[in-house]
Amino acid sequence: MNHGMITSASGWRKVFALSGDEEDTTNQISADNTVLSALAADTFAAYMIARTGEERKPVIVLGTDARPTGPAIADAMLRALLANGLSVQYAGIIAAPEIMAYSRAFDGFVYISASHNPVGHNGIKFGLNDGGVLDRDENAKLVAAFEERCADSKAVQNAIAIMGRCPEAAFDWVMAESPAVKQEALSSYRSFEKRTIAASEDIAAQNELFSLLRARTKKNPLGIVCDMNGSARTLSIDESFFAECGINFYAINNQPGKIAHTIIPEPENLVYCARKMNRLHKDGTSDALLGYMPDCDGDRGNIVYWNEVTEKAEVLKAQEVFALSVLAELSYATYKNGGLPAHGLLAKAIQTKNDSEDPDEQRLGVAVNCPTSMRIEEIASAFGAKVFRAEVGEANVVNLAREKREEGCLVPILGEGSNGGNITHPAAVRDPMNTIFALIKLLALRDQGDRKGLFHLWCEASRQLDKYKDDFTLSDIIATLPVYTTTGVSEKRAILHINTENHAVLKRRFQKVFEDEWQKKRVNLLKKYGFASYEAVATNGTKETRNIEDFGLSGKGGLKIIFYNEKTQPLAFIWMRGSGTEPVFRIMCDVKGSDSKMEKSLLAWETEMIQRADEMQ
Repeated sequence: MNHGMITSASGWRKVFALSGDEEDTTNQISADNTVLSALAADTFAAYMIARTGEERKPVIVLGTDARPTGPAIADAMLRALLANGLSVQYAGIIAAPEIMAYSRAFDGFVYISASHNPVGHNGIKFGLNDGGVLDRDENAKLVAAFEERCADSKAVQNAIAIMGRCPEAAFDWVMAESPAVKQEALSSYRSFEKRTIAASEDIAAQNELFSLLRARTKKNPLGIVCDMNGSARTLSIDESFFAECGINFYAINNQPGKIAHTIIPEPENLVYCARKMNRLHKDGTSDALLGYMPDCDGDRGNIVYWNEVTEKAEVLKAQEVFALSVLAELSYATYKNGGLPAHGLLAKAIQTKNDSEDPDEQRLGVAVNCPTSMRIEEIASAFGAKVFRAEVGEANVVNLAREKREEGCLVPILGEGSNGGNITHPAAVRDPMNTIFALIKLLALRDQGDRKGLFHLWCEASRQLDKYKDDFTLSDIIATLPVYTTTGVSEKRAILHINTENHAVLKRRFQKVFEDEWQKKRVNLLKKYGFASYEAVATNGTKETRNIEDFGLSGKGGLKIIFYNEKTQPLAFIWMRGSGTEPVFRIMCDVKGSDSKMEKSLLAWETEMIQRADEMQ
């Protein structure tokens, strides 16, 4: 049978709604999708048994986001998992960071979610006990085994037989125990959040930080607005955790499963959170300074903030959210070290700007995806940190960070700047709580005696001490960010539909068009934009290959063209890659400075060249 799923490492996804309509809010799925769910679970069960051996039964956690089709998929998967002899902890509706934190105590997890996709979609994420999803290679093994099961002429009968072997008593007990499992997951997640936000396994150190945050928020009240949009975070720790820290919490659309509007947390959907914040201030609630909206699985949340200059709530762009998070966590690493570089060997690295390949001179790092704005390099270099880039996909960035840690680097923060949010080590998944607390630390950890606060340390490191003041706000911090103009990932102009199925072929055609265009326009490009040279860069998985001569080597991965001035300083880039979770081709442009016309012009040029390449024979 044809499964019709996109099976990337970031998640297997398709429309599961019975009607086939991606906007359908039904809780029913077709018989074929029930079969696919069972076969997927059977595949993972065999994978887990092979990993743990015959000595014991694998124990895994199963959970769903808040989509209406989640329970139906979970029913089929649970039956198949139990039929294979696995022990299952079923948590019901649970946020992605929550299930991944909880599953660290077991052998792995299955998470039923389609992240930010429309409500009629659903999907499956598989992981072990390292806090993240399976990497590309391990996912490929699962996909191959799953497709083999689907290709079997008796696939339907096999799936029905597998579900039929499920012991009903075991199924009934797992469902009965589910509320207790959920409570355990919440407790585990809370502990993990404290450890992650404090960047310490020491409970005393954690308590010291949170008692300080609580004292600061008592002195200067802080409120958080959240548009839950019916997501899995409606049943997570958010409200109680903020309350413990003395932070007021103002939630809207906080009924689980009641998805009030489009799921993706991009600017067009953050307006609801902004409106709530505006109403609060109009009614005299002046502490509502930050807001967020998660996607359906609750692993991503972009930010709204109160701008005291314009006196209204404003939406931060995804790249700005990530930039602020990186600024905060690198400042916090310095703050924890008494205002000194975050590692004893960093002083030399700061002086050399990480030009040397000696790992002892590259002890602090940030891992990002290929289309993350180049502003991250500017922020990182202020702290002597090096930026490492991977292909788009959370699993790629997480695994790149792991590789760099094995090489001796400290990588306290990572993520996909193009999508917003961040991953704070030791977490291996984005988490809006970590993003919000990065900003809270920036606002709350201020100068105390001779100890400089986070913003003061950033201003000092970035040579912007003239912009520091004691009564700073988030607007003041934002004003110190390196200025770049970047295409938004959800903009219509950032998405192309192409006919060429082989992306390596398309990129080789694009290379011919681009090189011809470069020769024709190079004089004008130098005069108009200052472009004196360019470099083609490919990202595949965790590997970045610089200065490639064959654009097709990027394959299905990312291709980026970086433009340099005469001093070989990067001024802009254009980027392209076919989506791994949607049938679209994504493009974007990043420009140093505030010239939006330049960004629009370069993106239009890229679009025109790709379309010409797509039409070539």
